[in-house]
Amino acid sequence: FMGYLFTKEYFSKYWLTSPDLMKVASWWKFENIVRKGWTVDEFVMLMNEAGVEKHCITQLKMYSYQYKRLIVDVKIDEITEVIEKYPDRFIGFAGINPFKKMEGVRELEIAIKDYGFKAAYLHVYGFGIPINHRLLYPFYAKCAELGVPVSIQVGHSAELMPSELGRPIYMDDVALDFPELTLIGSHTGWPWVEELIALAWKHENVYICMDAHLPRYWDPSLINFLKGRGQDKVLFGTNGPLIFMAKDFLNQIDALNLKPEVKRKFLRENAKKVLKIK
Repeated sequence: FMGYLFTKEYFSKYWLTSPDLMKVASWWKFENIVRKGWTVDEFVMLMNEAGVEKHCITQLKMYSYQYKRLIVDVKIDEITEVIEKYPDRFIGFAGINPFKKMEGVRELEIAIKDYGFKAAYLHVYGFGIPINHRLLYPFYAKCAELGVPVSIQVGHSAELMPSELGRPIYMDDVALDFPELTLIGSHTGWPWVEELIALAWKHENVYICMDAHLPRYWDPSLINFLKGRGQDKVLFGTNGPLIFMAKDFLNQIDALNLKPEVKRKFLRENAKKVLKIK
């Protein structure tokens, strides 16, 4: 769950041309990944070695808060080219650009209905609006209508963008206004982990994706939620391949000594339910 494109073409087109993103790559020490990339065959081989069945690819739409322009604008065909090679291994998430308004809503609908994408994805920070902003409501409404979840990066932003816009508490408004819409708060919500836990416990339609932070850094409250009352509301993800490969995550998850039924829900069953995969 929760990943990105991984090809050399993707990194060359978006990352190597962006000082903002290369600064993050240097800070988080994954420049070698950005400068390399993989073929689809190579990446599937890595998935096999790590024991990963499926990789979700987000159609990332990232806006620069500093320069007021899109710095990542992944197109549908960039993802479908990968999915077509291994349709049983990759899942597409349609990107949201709130500034495109109804044109963007129509593009999202095409990705879901015509190309089989299973969810939408929102990275809100650079757009300068919070996740409960009115510009996003047409997208939320369309996803509710289509019956697909929205995965939202919540918590801090590693890029030079205002983190406050992604506070999990803003999901409260969206969950109340769209009770039939499944919402996924990704990146653990850190440093507002307790906010995200509270929302996942409060709302039937809110889930937590525990990606982007290695398990050894997870807050104790999040681990307790995973092991106990939140075992049906948590999803496995890596944020890969940009930061962590799945094998690193899985090794550290083993060290948590989860009960077999909890581990099964976390790594597989909850995601199948949320994405409506048989």
